[in-house]
Amino acid sequence: MKKVWKLFPYLLIGIITITIFLLVLQANKIIEVLPSILTSLRVLSVTLLFVYAIRKRSLTTWILVCMVAGAEFGFDVPSVAKNLQVLSDIFLRLIKTIIAPLLFSTLVVGIAGHANIKQIGRMGWKSLLYFEIVSTLALFIGLLAINIGKAGVGVVLPPNPSSPPITGIKAQTTSEFILHIFPENIAKAIFDGQILQIVIFSIIFGIAVAMLKEKYRIPMIRFSESLAETMFKFTNIVMYYAPVAVFAAIAYTVGHMGLDILYNLFKLLATLYVALIIFLGCVLVPVALIFRIPIKQFVKAVSKPATIAFATSNSESALPSAMECMEKFGIPRKIVAFVIPTGYSFNLDGTTLYLSLASVFVAQAAGIDLPIEKQLIICFTLMLTSKGVAGVSRASLVILLGTAVSFGLPVEPIFIILGIDVLMDMARTSVNVVGNCLATAVIARWENEFDDNVAKNFKIE
Repeated sequence: MKKVWKLFPYLLIGIITITIFLLVLQANKIIEVLPSILTSLRVLSVTLLFVYAIRKRSLTTWILVCMVAGAEFGFDVPSVAKNLQVLSDIFLRLIKTIIAPLLFSTLVVGIAGHANIKQIGRMGWKSLLYFEIVSTLALFIGLLAINIGKAGVGVVLPPNPSSPPITGIKAQTTSEFILHIFPENIAKAIFDGQILQIVIFSIIFGIAVAMLKEKYRIPMIRFSESLAETMFKFTNIVMYYAPVAVFAAIAYTVGHMGLDILYNLFKLLATLYVALIIFLGCVLVPVALIFRIPIKQFVKAVSKPATIAFATSNSESALPSAMECMEKFGIPRKIVAFVIPTGYSFNLDGTTLYLSLASVFVAQAAGIDLPIEKQLIICFTLMLTSKGVAGVSRASLVILLGTAVSFGLPVEPIFIILGIDVLMDMARTSVNVVGNCLATAVIARWENEFDDNVAKNFKIE
């Protein structure tokens, strides 16, 4: 039996390679393959992947396999797949119940548990400095990619777009943005899912607890510690449902849009993915090397939260997993609890890159020649107005619409983007999560609290 399992990976790789090879030949009309043969090979590949997942017994493996299975199911049975969104919505709802208590408890423990207000202030300015430098680099990479690729040039706009024009949306002013940071009602902030407001409340609350006398401070810290541990256990339970949610989300997407959508706007999609890969390779990897973060182990640590973010197109769904994995990677909870939630509002690397790319695409599609200085003004405005949208799926599309209206750009090209926005959202959301996880490791190293031994021995559960 052991010999069979040794040969199994080669069988799996072989079947998948043959399947992909035949699909490519069929798509390019090089050869004609019977549909029944292609379907049988795809189903066999998925079946072998399920066998591999059962053998591997890893949640990350199950999530990846269910992504592939969901795409296959959505392609073969689109009528059924279109009704599966409710299964992924259940997962998102459960995750959203975790966010507020988890952020509150971990931040309070991280601040009051160590009673080192100076360190919190120090981590604050270091984090913001790092966030703004990296986000600005992402913005310029997005601009460079779309100006080189010119994905919007040659796009034919429909004379009568099916969607009505958007008129009532406008970009946030500076004063509105500043006011939006601070909660007027913490219950309302929790209800609306305003991560940045919850973070501000929790930080001030934690500082207040740190200033209490010991007899009052200790019970509150113990309560917060107990709440944090409970929410992590709650997360573990919910995460067992993640493969089902991922399967449903991918099946719904493919069943609703079909695989042909990949060809309709392939150039724009490819431009975004290439730009994000360049950002990962030319910005995040050098940052990891400069701060001596073990890259191989870091990739293992972020694989689960990044996969969840990719499948659900929602950064918030990956937040509990990201925080847990970073702790296991050797980063103290007080740093994880401060940097990751703050990064969810200020360090949206993937979203920033996407917005800079998409805004110029809109102008190109409309035949408007934007000088570089106006491109920069639009993109910096987008970067400002996008703060705090990480927890809302495809909220960046609303931000893009509002900014287009305020700068006099047509909205019709944005409705074209809408067709593949979910596919773009998957990639940019994953980069958001990876960037925030790396930021946590960077700040931990900067604070001389990164545990190299734990990081080097990190293993995927």
